[in-house]
Amino acid sequence: MMQSSLTDSRRLPERLTLIAPFFLWGTAMVAMKGVLAHTTPLFMGGLRIAPAGILVIAAAALLGKAQPKGWRAWLWIFLFALVDVTLFQGFLALGLARTSAGLGSVMIDSQPLAVALLALILYGERIGLWGWLGLGIGIAGISCIGLPDAWILQLGTGAWWQQDWHFSLNWQYLDQISHSGEFLMLLAALSMAVGTVMIRQVCRYADPLSATGWHMLIGGLPLFLGSGLWESQQWIDLSGSDWIAIAYAAIFGSAIAYGLFFYFASKGNLTSLSSLTFLTPVFALIFGNLFLSEVLSQVQTFGVCLTLLSIYFVNQREKLRRPGELLSSLRIRIFGTKDSKTAEIPVQIDSKTSSK
Repeated sequence: MMQSSLTDSRRLPERLTLIAPFFLWGTAMVAMKGVLAHTTPLFMGGLRIAPAGILVIAAAALLGKAQPKGWRAWLWIFLFALVDVTLFQGFLALGLARTSAGLGSVMIDSQPLAVALLALILYGERIGLWGWLGLGIGIAGISCIGLPDAWILQLGTGAWWQQDWHFSLNWQYLDQISHSGEFLMLLAALSMAVGTVMIRQVCRYADPLSATGWHMLIGGLPLFLGSGLWESQQWIDLSGSDWIAIAYAAIFGSAIAYGLFFYFASKGNLTSLSSLTFLTPVFALIFGNLFLSEVLSQVQTFGVCLTLLSIYFVNQREKLRRPGELLSSLRIRIFGTKDSKTAEIPVQIDSKTSSK
């Protein structure tokens, strides 16, 4: 028993470190939301991502990572920066100004659903029954979050089909949705999904960590340009605590979080990382409620639960498709009576037998 306790104590710091990127991303969303009352969206988006890119570039150089070379590498990095940083961070900052941090994080972390569809279309990657089930649940969850509560309630009671909807009224609601924070967050999630699919091409010509740093820096510059053209009084009302929150979002929520993410990815923990994706909105919802007093409606809370469930199904579709593999690593422990030593006997269970 003592041996088991020591093993668990050694694994606890590793598990906490594995969760750290998602904790940092979720809490950074809350920090950004708190600052938006005193600054402008594009300026804050640039402050968060561009300095973080410089830190990642410096870290890549210290680790001896190769810098991008050749026009193909820089072309893909520029395209990656445009989609994954400029569009993503722009829509994120604009959407966050019009919605809560918790809801925004849920909408952003719905991007695995779009990634699964894009991978199916572009690369022919099959998602299977559990993947399609996850996509369907995700669409339902996002609809509960992004559409007006009255629409969802009327749809559930059947009142939707009994009303005489006029064309002008429909356009009014569509215009309302297109300017809502949830819709902008959905565009941010789609931008991030396209960027995720592009990573495969970027990594063909450049080191992943170096490319990440450069695309963060390059993609952040248009945000500053847009802020200079369309925004004013970006930093006049910022207090000392606001600058601390921005520094936290840039250093911890961007540079360190991305660094840890790529470190674990390079160690082959992709499955563990993907299974922890749903923790980001959980942290954002918890800390958004604690620090910003954000409260969701019942329909939105139901949509959050559906979205998190869908993300789990999509990320874990391979394991769910082969339940026998979850049991194949089962081990029976036999405890000795004299010297208290332990022995492990691996038991192989056939998936066909276990399914009966």
